[in-house]
Amino acid sequence: MKLGIPMSGLQLALRAGLAAGLSIAIAQFFKLEYPIYAFIAAVIVSDLDPKRSGELGFIRLVATVVGALVGTALSATFPPGPVTVGVGIVLAMLACHLIRAPEGAKVAGYICGLVVFEHASAPLHYAFFRFIETIIGVLTAWAISYVPKLIRAEQPGH
Repeated sequence: MKLGIPMSGLQLALRAGLAAGLSIAIAQFFKLEYPIYAFIAAVIVSDLDPKRSGELGFIRLVATVVGALVGTALSATFPPGPVTVGVGIVLAMLACHLIRAPEGAKVAGYICGLVVFEHASAPLHYAFFRFIETIIGVLTAWAISYVPKLIRAEQPGH
């Protein structure tokens, strides 16, 4: 029976769902403040190929650090507001391009914006735990990418 969903899509959805659920459980076990970021990272870096999942995870971690650092620096210097958020996003995205990690530019930008706009009173605290939660999600998705495929993808012409 064909569902109209390719088997690779089903596999990826199952892995992302499993990684997200496990990430939340791990973050909650450690009583982390924002388990949502663990599961977001898990879903974003989930892939059927462990190598690609690792690459996506590394980019995600680099982007998280860049965004957190830029946001922390701006929070120490300027008051939170639309201009500071906008400038921070530009700086974080440009920083990713400068360090040759353009795939992480958007993530770095939005993390910087979150630090500046919502967490300016304790940016280092937020940045540290955001990184920890992201690591949980990345490592969980990466580990699950090593689980053998349970359903074989249909071969073309069969």
